[in-house]
Amino acid sequence: MKKWLGFAMLAGILAACQESENISEFTGNETIYALQQASQYAISGTVTLKERKDGKTTLVVQLIGTEGTSNYPVHLHRGDLSTPQADVAALLNPLVGKTGKSETLLDKLADETTVTYKDLINLKACLKIHLSDVGVERTIILAGGNIGASITAYNPGGRLGIAVCKSE
Repeated sequence: MKKWLGFAMLAGILAACQESENISEFTGNETIYALQQASQYAISGTVTLKERKDGKTTLVVQLIGTEGTSNYPVHLHRGDLSTPQADVAALLNPLVGKTGKSETLLDKLADETTVTYKDLINLKACLKIHLSDVGVERTIILAGGNIGASITAYNPGGRLGIAVCKSE
């Protein structure tokens, strides 16, 4: 009887471990947007917005073509890529050149407005990865792409031009 009780307890513990490993902080809703080359640098990629169960959104930027030890600023801007002097909606975590990746947990915009996954996929916005956050290199955009409502922006000429960002 003791052996059977011990076996049952061990089986229960193993089942509990397996269940907790399968629990995810994500809802399963995600949207992927393309990021196009925006300068002479051959860099492009994607940004994935993943809805979390806690109401926040994880933004994962993955670029191809970066290297080295540099970190590149990643900004979420209001408006589409062609909006001149677009306001920064949120500063995301820098992209690491060696991995080409940036991951940010976002629940508030720069103006402290709470933002959810649904808000982001409905926001008229774009994402830009800059060469630097200071000096003249701040105006060089390595890659960018429209997200949310900007995806459906009217564009009769094909590929959108990429406007210079607002200097602060």
